[in-house]
Amino acid sequence: MDIGLRKIATFVEETMLEGGKAAPRPTTMVVVAAVVKNPWAGQGFVENLRPEILRIARPLGLEMTRRLVAAMPGERVEAYGKAAIVGISGEIEHASALIHTLRFGNVFREAVSGTAFLSFTNTRTAPGALISLPMIHKSETGKRSHFITATFQIADAPGPDEILVAIGASDGGRIHPRIADRFEDMKDMDSEKAPGETVPA
Repeated sequence: MDIGLRKIATFVEETMLEGGKAAPRPTTMVVVAAVVKNPWAGQGFVENLRPEILRIARPLGLEMTRRLVAAMPGERVEAYGKAAIVGISGEIEHASALIHTLRFGNVFREAVSGTAFLSFTNTRTAPGALISLPMIHKSETGKRSHFITATFQIADAPGPDEILVAIGASDGGRIHPRIADRFEDMKDMDSEKAPGETVPA
């Protein structure tokens, strides 16, 4: 099936040192980024995006996930995320459409045994912009050590009528995490409350 795929790039980053201190073990991040033709480009405002979502999202997710787990097997993945960047002639909704569907996300999530939602970026840029792909722990959403970001760029993408879609994974969190998890904060704040004090919702 032709889904308008122009290129796929894989980025692998391994970190051994942070803050002048050696990592307990090197941490690896992998990003797989695909550049596809924007299927809604040149049509004006398109009300119903669903037909093209159904045509593109799952096959794109399958191909990208296949490449990512070849670089980092699913059992190694601890954190993950996704991104979609539309070219300057498209709508941000066009980028969102390809990644905010279970037909795309579930392929990746199931391959790495994740249960958490995939952290994400969806925005619009010119070709060559630095792209941030945020990640969280694949099953423990409050685990702040795994609030991390991969950055990458593709010199000629996304073109004005293209969408750059990416998925990312890491086999660890930040190298030397030193802040409490969200749930520890909640316990501390609860114990610090004066008797009868309530926190506004």
